[in-house]
Amino acid sequence: MMTNTWTFTVKELKSFFNSPVAYVILTLFLLIAGWFFSAGLFLVGQAELRDLFSTVVPLAFLFFVPAITMRLIAEEKKSGTLELLVTLPVRDVEIVLGKFLAAFILLAVALLLTFAYPMTIATLGDPDGGAIVGGYLGLLMMGASYLAIGMFTSGLTQNQIVAFITGFVLIFVFYMLDKVVIFFPGAIASILEYLSITYHLDNIARGIIDTRDVIYFASVITVFLYLAVRTLESRRWR
Repeated sequence: MMTNTWTFTVKELKSFFNSPVAYVILTLFLLIAGWFFSAGLFLVGQAELRDLFSTVVPLAFLFFVPAITMRLIAEEKKSGTLELLVTLPVRDVEIVLGKFLAAFILLAVALLLTFAYPMTIATLGDPDGGAIVGGYLGLLMMGASYLAIGMFTSGLTQNQIVAFITGFVLIFVFYMLDKVVIFFPGAIASILEYLSITYHLDNIARGIIDTRDVIYFASVITVFLYLAVRTLESRRWR
């Protein structure tokens, strides 16, 4: 299983980096993150990463993650190569996991390139190492959750634009859940808060790794990757 999965991962990574897609996404992501970091550092005089972890990158992911995932399955469906894959000795779960891992590696590379920011802050003061590690770990888990959602919506259609829009809307719902709790009574507000991705990101970004947050992210990733596999399997039902 791992051999076939890794084969799809390598294939997708080559597809990303042999086209302008990866370079455009990485450049835009670094420009946006760099601008907000520099603005806080030089204009406001605040040498911290809190806004980067809790606001800037999560907002950037709303747009960049659907842009990464929109073609992963939708393009295979449109070009007909998905039907060709049926003739090969591979399972749908291997296809989904291979493509997911490739997208996750691209996202991890984007975050890796932002290490210059904590290194800059380290030269200016004494940053909280635990919060920095927690912030990056939380962003990786949030990004992986968004990628799983995007994989699912990409599997629902042959149109990449539709995949992008539906992926963005679904991710935006998870992003906003903890911001609308004031409109709901206690029990419902608690449920919405727990379902919110940013609520769990904020917990981990404080440098405290709680198993409840890890289980939440693992559950979101598992559920939506499972649904993505089911969308592939649906072609056999027709």
